[in-house]
Parts: sequence; structure tokens; C-alpha cells
Amino acid sequence: MAYIGKQPVVGNFQKCDAISVVNGQAAYTLNVGGAAVTPENANHMLVSLNGVLQAPGDSFTVSGSTLTFASNLATGDVIDFVIILGDVLDLGTPSDNSITTAKLASDAVTEAKIADDAVESEHLNNNIISGQTALGATPADTDELLVSDAGTLKRVDFSYLKGGGMFEFISSTDVTSDVAQVDFTSFSTDYTDFKLIVQNLHLENDNQNPQLRYFNNAGSIVTGSYYDASFQVQVDGSSSESSTNSGQTSLRLGPPIGNASHESANLEITVFDVHDTGLATATEGYKMAMTHMVYSNNGGAVGISQGGGWTKYNNSGNYSITGIRFFMSGGDIKSGRFSLYGRKHS
Repeated sequence: MAYIGKQPVVGNFQKCDAISVVNGQAAYTLNVGGAAVTPENANHMLVSLNGVLQAPGDSFTVSGSTLTFASNLATGDVIDFVIILGDVLDLGTPSDNSITTAKLASDAVTEAKIADDAVESEHLNNNIISGQTALGATPADTDELLVSDAGTLKRVDFSYLKGGGMFEFISSTDVTSDVAQVDFTSFSTDYTDFKLIVQNLHLENDNQNPQLRYFNNAGSIVTGSYYDASFQVQVDGSSSESSTNSGQTSLRLGPPIGNASHESANLEITVFDVHDTGLATATEGYKMAMTHMVYSNNGGAVGISQGGGWTKYNNSGNYSITGIRFFMSGGDIKSGRFSLYGRKHS
């Protein structure tokens, strides 16, 4: 390695030639083998005078090859020896950005040397799990999660965890102004059952029943007299009534609802096996639905209704539901939130 100036002597102890004391003289030349030598500084020297090691800087200094004692020596003083130590090559403080990765030994930086909050996202591998980014939708089947398997951390696809039997959110519609109906179409074959949740339903016209119709496998609304339904109502936990309707042009889901400001309803409607034709005969396909409803009437009472129904649609036994339409027996829907969910069997 090249040096500017004198190359340091590293790890090489040198004993200087004997030095004769001159009365009244403090400075002496340092030689090794008759040649002048230059120590790095006084701290790299051992100097013994009259059997006593001298303190560098206080008792003596060095400049080039000249050793100078703090005071003039006198006749009778003896310089026992002078040993020059090998240079320790003081590097001082490294300049900024001067230490490269190659200069660091593996595992050299310990946890104690890393300041709190010093490691940020930009220092992490792209595949690290930081939790700083939120998932804005339902995980895809191929999305991976971490699980502990008997204490061993493993990754697993979401498809293995979600399983069947749970309803998954699909979409929602908020009605804030008058509409005649709310449609959900193009039912995915990923789901076997569908659930419609209706919240805070308010009507334009008074005393109207909630209704449901199906879209068939051709994408057309089924409007013929194919619907049979029944429901039972209980008001304030006492009075009750039941209603059965057959051969209707829609499924009647529950009792009439008023249109006063304090009158509203909430419904849960489940349609089963929408893509299955196993219940179809040669001439009729049976598609069943179940309804739960809670509502308030004009008298301030709370009513509960539950019921169900089916449609017997003649379609040569090949009948599947591809969508549903929610509407009222008369007038528009004034407001409400409509949310569709789907369920898989496995």
C-alpha cells in the first residue's frame, strides 16, 4: 500500500544505539545501527534515565530523530535505553460514508448498536410483513396469511382458511331517493346461497308489502303466477297472524309497512341453492327462500315476521336463479341500504 511521506513501522520494536550524556545538554540524536530513526511520537517510545522510565510528553519529547529531555542532563546521568515501539497506526475518526459493507464483518452490528426507531420501512425487504398497508377488500383465495402450526410459523392461502358456511359480503346499494325496485343480478357460481340484508327501509306509499322476484337462467325476470309464500307475524309479543299466498306473481315477504316517519323495517332474505337443479322435476324447478323481518307500525308497536316461499317455474327442469329483485306491492322505495352476501358450501 502506498503512503504519502514516511511509511509507518508497524509491530517492529527498535532499540536505539547507546547515547552518551553530555553535561548541560537536553537534546540527543536517535540512531539504530548508526542511522538516524524517527519515531512517530513520544508515546511510541520507552525511555529509561537513571533506572527510571520517563513520562512521554512530560519528561521528554521527540521531534524527527531528536530526543529532548525536559531539562539539561548532568555529568553522572545515564540514559539506560531508548526503545522505539512499532507504530500503532492511529486512523483517527473515519470520514462520513467512508465505511463500506465489505469492511464490516458478518454479524458485526449487534442489536445494542441500533438506535430505537432507526429501522424504517425503506430499510426492510419488500417481502417483509410490516402491517403498514391495509387490505381494502376481502382477501383473494391466493392471498397468504401466517399461522402457527404447533409453534412453527407457516404461510397458508386464504382459500384454506375461509372454508364454507360463512356468508361473504359481495356488494351493497344505498337508496336515498325514490326507486321502484332494487336489483342484484349476475349471481356468481362461486356461491350456492345468497342473503339480502335490507336496513332502515322507508316507503313512499302507506301499507305496502315487501316483495321478491327471481331472474331466471336466461337473465329474464320471472313474473308469472309461479310463486307460493307464507309468513307469520307477531306484534309486541302478543297478537299474531299468518298469511299464505299461492300462485302469485312474486314472493310476499311479510306484512304491510307504513310510510310515516317513524315506520320502517329491516329484513333478512336468504335464497338457497340458486344454481342447483336437483329439486327440479321434468316440468318445474323449485327455488326456495326464507325471510325474517322486524318493523315498527304507526301505533308505535314492534312487529316480527318470519316466513318463506318458493317459485315453481316451468322451464323443462333446467332452472337456476341468476339474480333477485326487491320491490314493494305498491309505490316506490324511499330509502334504505341493501347488502348482498354469498355463501359457499365448501
